[in-house]
Amino acid sequence: MPQPPTRAVDRALDILLCFSQKEPTLTLTQIAARVGMHKSTVHRLLGTLERKRFVQRVEKNGAYRLGLELVELGFLVLKNNDIHRQATPYMQRLAMEYRENVDLGILDGNHVLYLQVIESQQRVKISSAPGQRLPAFCTATGKAFLAFLPDARVQEILKSGRRKYTEHTTTSNPEIYKQLRLTRERGFAISEQEYEVGINAVAAPILDANQHPVAAMAIVGPAFRLTAERLLELGRPLRATTDAIARDIGLTLQFSR
Repeated sequence: MPQPPTRAVDRALDILLCFSQKEPTLTLTQIAARVGMHKSTVHRLLGTLERKRFVQRVEKNGAYRLGLELVELGFLVLKNNDIHRQATPYMQRLAMEYRENVDLGILDGNHVLYLQVIESQQRVKISSAPGQRLPAFCTATGKAFLAFLPDARVQEILKSGRRKYTEHTTTSNPEIYKQLRLTRERGFAISEQEYEVGINAVAAPILDANQHPVAAMAIVGPAFRLTAERLLELGRPLRATTDAIARDIGLTLQFSR
């Protein structure tokens, strides 16, 4: 027989479930109204959640948003669900058809952490490996994440630092946000020699039911093969593949509320 829910835990979870892609930040008053609890009770629970890093307070207005502990738990969920193993057949098909490296990554703090890499059969190919971490703001995979994250999280990542890796690296906020808007519109991100000279990439997110990116897949290769026109050509089939992965491995159900 299932045990009755613990009231405090139940209430704390209700608070966490108030937040969404459309409303990533909420005030104490808004949270209390949504969960139907007195503000003093909500304030006490928020204090506990904040100490455990499940929520954090936004300094400028005192509102709350989800904390980094949930991000870390999300990484554990991804690893335990072995998304890289389940995505491998799709990656192999892309690498065989388009003859370029295909990689799969997740967001790890302010960087992309690569879980899986399928190497191309071309003579000139890109050297990368699982476990490699690259900055999110100037890589195609990173921008595929940033375009679908709440603005508060994007600002947090951008504030952590933007080094000029090459002459093509974009570091200005207006230009980065312009690229992210374009990424959302077309469904995939592009990086042309922004992290490494001579290397281009196109990446698409794997989205859950709430349109939140849980992983991203990229096709990477030398700039002389992956021209600007070629990147745009590959973007659509790549996004179709990531959408198929989300459906086939149940992310649209597993991560929905």
